[in-house]
Amino acid sequence: MEIDKEKQWWQKWDNAAACFDFMNRGVELRFGEDKEKCFSQAEGLTLLVAVGTGLDLPYFSDSHNLVGIDISEKMLEKAKEKLEGRIHTHLTRTDVHNLPFPDETFDTVVTSCTFCSVPDPVRGLKELNRVLKKGSSILMFEHVRSDIFWMGPMMDIMTKASRHFGPDLNRRTKDNVIKAGFKLTREVNLYLDMVKLFEGVK
Repeated sequence: MEIDKEKQWWQKWDNAAACFDFMNRGVELRFGEDKEKCFSQAEGLTLLVAVGTGLDLPYFSDSHNLVGIDISEKMLEKAKEKLEGRIHTHLTRTDVHNLPFPDETFDTVVTSCTFCSVPDPVRGLKELNRVLKKGSSILMFEHVRSDIFWMGPMMDIMTKASRHFGPDLNRRTKDNVIKAGFKLTREVNLYLDMVKLFEGVK
C-alpha cells in the first residue's frame, strides 16, 4: 500500500509535466516579482526543492551554485531544457524525505509551492534542516491553508479532490516549518492569507 501511494505521488507530477508551464503562467505573472525578491537573498550553494519544470530558474543568476531536485523525471526533463548558460546548476531526481546529501551541505534552501505536495511535510522539512548549515536560511514561497473563517473549511473540502491530481490546498506550512526545527524569522502575506513567503533559519 505504501509503495502504491509513493508511486501515485510522483506519477501525478509526471502526468502534469506537459502542461505545467501553461497552467502556472498566471502564478509567475502575478507573484514572479515577489519570488525574485525573496530568492535573491539566496547565498552560496543553494538547494532548490521541487524544481519542477524550471520556472524558478530565472530568479537566480546564471552563475549561482544551484542544485535543483524533484521527484518527477518528466518535470526534470522540462527543466533541463532551460539550462542553457547555467553551468553551475545541477538537476537530480531525488526524494525530499531521504536526501542523498551529507549534513550541513547547503548555504541556502529555497522552496516554491513545494510543501503543498510533499506527502510527509514535517519529515521533508527535517531533511532540509539536516542538510542546511547551522545559521543558514530557508526561503519559501508557498500556498497554505487560510485562517480566514470561511476560506479554511472550503480549502479542506477542495483538498479531498485536488490531492488526486495536484497539491493539497490546506497545508499548515508555517506550523510544519517550526515543528521541523527552524526558527521562523519572517512571514509575508501575499494574497488572501493563503499565498505567503516564509523566511527561517536553522
